[in-house]
Amino acid sequence: MEQAGHYLALANRLADAAGEIIRPHFRADLDIEIKADESPVTIADRDAERAMRAIIEAECPDHGILGEEFPGKDGAKNEGGEWRWYLDPIDGTKLFITGIPLFGTLIALAHNGKPVLGVMDQPINGERWVGAMDGSATCNGAAIKTSTKENLDEAILFTTSIGYYDPDQAQTFERLSAATKLTRQGTDCYAFAMLAMGFVDIVTETNFNEWDIAALVPIIENAGGVVTDWQGAPLRFDGQISIETTVAAANPTLHAKALEALQD
Repeated sequence: MEQAGHYLALANRLADAAGEIIRPHFRADLDIEIKADESPVTIADRDAERAMRAIIEAECPDHGILGEEFPGKDGAKNEGGEWRWYLDPIDGTKLFITGIPLFGTLIALAHNGKPVLGVMDQPINGERWVGAMDGSATCNGAAIKTSTKENLDEAILFTTSIGYYDPDQAQTFERLSAATKLTRQGTDCYAFAMLAMGFVDIVTETNFNEWDIAALVPIIENAGGVVTDWQGAPLRFDGQISIETTVAAANPTLHAKALEALQD
């Protein structure tokens, strides 16, 4: 338990450090670069990740690190280690550069390939979600719980953009969407946080990297939800980077019905 408390305190320090860097750049005049995958990046993304990496390397030099902005050979640290940190300094950079405060800093700690600690920080709104190693899920220290809805026709479904799906995936998503009460798009990691708090019931995504979802898994699962791929298999966190499909649901019953719709 002492170790768990230490790692939680460290994760909160990482979020604090990233937030200090990100806030002055929000709604400011920024140079925006386009990466090889056609996603945008700013100095705020890179400097925030650098700051978090420096803290981890000083505090836990034997831990692995895998982050969005420096994922290659020079950025991957201790890849085969027992413990690995996943860092996404600004998940939702497109929201960030358009002045919409629904992005998040994602910080996860995995033990032998399983995310056991997750933090999502929204540095503009002052919101922080934590899925801790003791099994708790909180937002700004208050306990959170997923919804109890068990039927698709009652459920609210979110995805970042249907445009990210390939044609077969889009057809599959539309089948699930047609079975739900309401479908919305466009909030990246924030929709997962709302799922953990009981306001959203299902979130699906495609072509995630490990750092896009690792922090959200402990938050959602500790709050009562379920996170798998579209076939119902647990997500892999072993340095393979790409995760093809993701579905998170508020509870096991709703998750099973979402899978049925996705696989019909």
